[in-house]
Amino acid sequence: MVNLAGLFLRIILFYFATLAAMRLMGKREIGKLSIFDLVISVMIAEVSATALIDHEVMVKEGLLIIGSLVLLQIVMSWLSMKSITLRKLIDGQPTLLIANGKIRDDEMRRTRYTLSDLMTQLREKDIATVSDVEFAILETTGKLSVFPKASKRPVTPEDLGLTVPRTGLPLPLIVDGYVMDEHLERIGKTRFWLKNELQKHGYREFKTIFYCSIDNQGSLFIDPYK
Repeated sequence: MVNLAGLFLRIILFYFATLAAMRLMGKREIGKLSIFDLVISVMIAEVSATALIDHEVMVKEGLLIIGSLVLLQIVMSWLSMKSITLRKLIDGQPTLLIANGKIRDDEMRRTRYTLSDLMTQLREKDIATVSDVEFAILETTGKLSVFPKASKRPVTPEDLGLTVPRTGLPLPLIVDGYVMDEHLERIGKTRFWLKNELQKHGYREFKTIFYCSIDNQGSLFIDPYK
């Protein structure tokens, strides 16, 4: 009969071990993975799953394997930063699929990238025809980077000779009813000021606000609890 308490402890242990491993391997693991990153991630997941299911596998053995994989990934990442040759060997190189509005058939065949795949990715970027594309590059992560021709790009304020204010990131002041005092200090404001601003919009208590932020123009965005 399965020892439920022991199984529960194993689950907790390998959950935090896997979480720590992914954190140590860097933020790149959360986004698009390279081939090497994907292999390491799959192996860590397989080791964790095997250690949870097969009770003949010792916990320390599973943790040792995970630790070794993380160390291998860190060492290989460091070496690939130092060596262009190794980086190309591990991650590969981007592939130019479209140049000056023309599909490069030879590169499509070499990468086994179908015309259907290409058109799907172009449509996802709101591009209807290949002739509208200056360059399309298949990145090592499998993502297609598309650069439209100059005549097909959206008009920007710079094209019109206009100067627009810098946007910047909004700064949260209240999150889930809690005031972010460190953010108030950053903009040189106090809780008293914030409460007065909320009262101008008809809100009397901080706890009634689900989210409140301020942009670089000093405008507040207020989202109360529904």
